[in-house]
Amino acid sequence: MRSKAITTMIKMMESIPENAQYQVVEHLRDYLESMRDEMHWDSLFKKTESQLIAAARRARNEIARGRAKPMDFKKL
Repeated sequence: MRSKAITTMIKMMESIPENAQYQVVEHLRDYLESMRDEMHWDSLFKKTESQLIAAARRARNEIARGRAKPMDFKKL
């Protein structure tokens, strides 16, 4: 069963020349892939959000106690 959005998109696509339809499809593929990547990263961050918050708190505490050192990027 198609959503109204997909039905609308199909009608819009049918109203343009075939070569333009191929261009739209290519743009949509790129856009959808980008959306999938974003959704994947969002999912990963949600799974580790509490760990990231805890790490940030530990870092702030270390800085407040004077136990943190500036990063030496030359040693990376």
